[in-house]
Amino acid sequence: MIIFGTRGYLYQLAILTLVCGWCGNPAAHTLRKRVTKFTLFFVPLFPFSTKYATQCTFCGGEQQIPKEQADQLLAQHVAAQGGNPFGQSPQQPGHAPGSHGQTQGQNPYQQ
Repeated sequence: MIIFGTRGYLYQLAILTLVCGWCGNPAAHTLRKRVTKFTLFFVPLFPFSTKYATQCTFCGGEQQIPKEQADQLLAQHVAAQGGNPFGQSPQQPGHAPGSHGQTQGQNPYQQ
């Protein structure tokens, strides 16, 4: 007996501020990538479907977009964040490395 099927994976690529096509409000939109993979004995082997979509956080409206547009939106987001795709500064504000008697590189929560 061979067990095969599919499994879906959802990745959040970015959070963008766009004007919603459904409600017309300027609101945050999540840029998502949905990948469907073929599985054999519950082991994902290869992707056979990839779709991109934006979803409005105000009204919940979702719109599928082509890969080229998703790549363009992601590139604009990365450029607006100063080259960091996650939008975070490399160091927490107000935190100086080596403070509290620690050397740089130590985890502050480890004893």
